[in-house]
Amino acid sequence: MTLTHEEILKANKGFHPFLDEDHPYIFIDSCMQAWPDADYANAHRHGVTTYAVTAWRPHATVEQAMEEGMFWHLVARKYPNCIVVETTEDIRRAKREGKAAFLLAAQGGDFIGNKLHRIEAFHKLGLRMMLPAYNTTNLICDGALDRTSSGLTRFGELVVDECNRVGVLLDCTHLGKQASLQIIERSSKPCVFSHSNPNGVVPNPRNIDDDQIKLCVEKGGMIGLAPWGPLVLKPGDSHWPTVDDFIDHVDYVVNLIGNTDCIGVGTDMSLGTYPDHEHDPWGEPEYPDVARRYGQLITTDVRSPMRALDGWWNYTQVTNFIDRLLARGYSEDDVRKILGENYLRVFAEVWGS
Repeated sequence: MTLTHEEILKANKGFHPFLDEDHPYIFIDSCMQAWPDADYANAHRHGVTTYAVTAWRPHATVEQAMEEGMFWHLVARKYPNCIVVETTEDIRRAKREGKAAFLLAAQGGDFIGNKLHRIEAFHKLGLRMMLPAYNTTNLICDGALDRTSSGLTRFGELVVDECNRVGVLLDCTHLGKQASLQIIERSSKPCVFSHSNPNGVVPNPRNIDDDQIKLCVEKGGMIGLAPWGPLVLKPGDSHWPTVDDFIDHVDYVVNLIGNTDCIGVGTDMSLGTYPDHEHDPWGEPEYPDVARRYGQLITTDVRSPMRALDGWWNYTQVTNFIDRLLARGYSEDDVRKILGENYLRVFAEVWGS
């Protein structure tokens, strides 16, 4: 699909064209959202094998999380092209059968409260990956944008152990540095950063530093790099970030670690119309604005394709990413690993299947 610049500006990046013929790779998007007007009937036609969907809002109560979590089982019942992921074989089967697989992920552990048993209950509901906190500090650990730096709480230590026991993959994105390091150290299973980029390329409160990358990889985990514009725009640049700018993040991690065995992709894209951010009229904490500079230089419109990348603002343009990786000297095996096989390895180790 070729659009003029004016057409791109008018587009809604939550709606994606179709691939006439699927590419041969398993593509696991380790972070995305879906909204009420999502086109589930065609979710299998965008070149994505598995959507790690934010299954409920980050700060949901337990009641809200249960209601919103069950919605995905309704989607799988209503749409024969969609399934809910429970095992790694479900992902491989989805690729073979041309279906869209939804992996239920929680961006935040507020729904747990101080009730440890809820982790197993939500695992039975389908939860397979979880951020313990989303930007702000809770009963489990510190968030990335909060002022505190106390790391993992005593209760949070039990949360890590219980996630390991039942098979919920711990995701350290959106966490404070100290919390992420302590979780990775304590966990007996690999952990991931599902949608974070290296601060060594783009300093940003939402990106992660070399210490976090190295420890995560040393413990068998991986980094899901994020083609989300505000985390890709480099200091000194003022242009809409490109796919090649994003691959600079891939290069950085490869140079730091020495291989592509620890890299995946978490696009932070949407199916359906991304809503406006909610604001509390009574006042809000002054958390760092991770997208302020991007808004000044590129766009503040959360639904604009320009919030993603020039050349990768809809799902089918993953083929551009594949082409540019190959042009940069990465092998077919590297592409397979980055798009999905690395995540399948980690899923199998954490989920036990």
